[in-house]
Amino acid sequence: MNRNVILTCAVTGAGDTTGKNPHVPITPKQIANDCITAAKAGASVAHIHVRDPETGGISHSLDHFREVMERVREANVDIVMNITAGGGGDWIPDAQDPTRGGPGTDIQTPAQRHEPVSELLPELCTLDCGSLNFGDMVYVNPADWLREHARLVQAAGVKPELECFDLGHVWFARQLQQEGLIDGDPLYQLCLGIPWGAEADTESMLAMRNKLPENAHWAAFGIGRHQMPMVAQAVLLGGHARVGLEDNLFLKKGILATNGQLVEHAATLIDNLGGRVMTPAETRAHLNLRDPHSKHSSAPATGGQA
Repeated sequence: MNRNVILTCAVTGAGDTTGKNPHVPITPKQIANDCITAAKAGASVAHIHVRDPETGGISHSLDHFREVMERVREANVDIVMNITAGGGGDWIPDAQDPTRGGPGTDIQTPAQRHEPVSELLPELCTLDCGSLNFGDMVYVNPADWLREHARLVQAAGVKPELECFDLGHVWFARQLQQEGLIDGDPLYQLCLGIPWGAEADTESMLAMRNKLPENAHWAAFGIGRHQMPMVAQAVLLGGHARVGLEDNLFLKKGILATNGQLVEHAATLIDNLGGRVMTPAETRAHLNLRDPHSKHSSAPATGGQA
């Protein structure tokens, strides 16, 4: 069991959820406010996407990311910031010509995906470790794109969170490490319950955990009703955890959640299991993260690795 838990709050995501729960933040101000709320509720890390303020849909706007980061950094709270770098991979074949992307297709190059990371230098960013049948679309992330993206993240001095939606993604993430493209002890996120990747159950989590390198840090999450059970399972198997409205809209059946409520619920669950949630400062030291106040140094904020 892990008794010192890094708890991430994924505050908004990019999915079509804004019409299903009015608490899903849309504007940069709302997203920043939910990061601040998550921090006050006890989260160690805030994971952010940004949305089009007019439509609530997908956005890759550097200005939106910058506004969120500035608002959070200027607030009187501390939280580790984790920017998504996995957007721009959605492929939906056109109904008339399946060799072309149809409505909803959204593809970016590795350099385009990386732009907010290189400009804003968060402590963490995601690195999605492969392609996937993601519901009814295909998430596209070929191996050579991943290698290019890993090099960009490495050069920026930002620690990648290696997002693994299936066993093959864990395999390729290990390959990136063997090729020298991941510095230090790697950080894995096991993403469970997304059709059609790894299922949100103990067997899947354990199988993926058992394939991790010996020096790996790892966390896991489940979507929807699996969110809290996967928090408990991850902690019991020695990992860290993630909650938030990106992955789950409900506190319990029929009761819509806020990000603050999900963090509080997860923190209580961790406490009841005999663990505790790590502070942002402890998280930086444990993961050997860069100083969030420095635009140039990739040195850790406090001490070495725990």
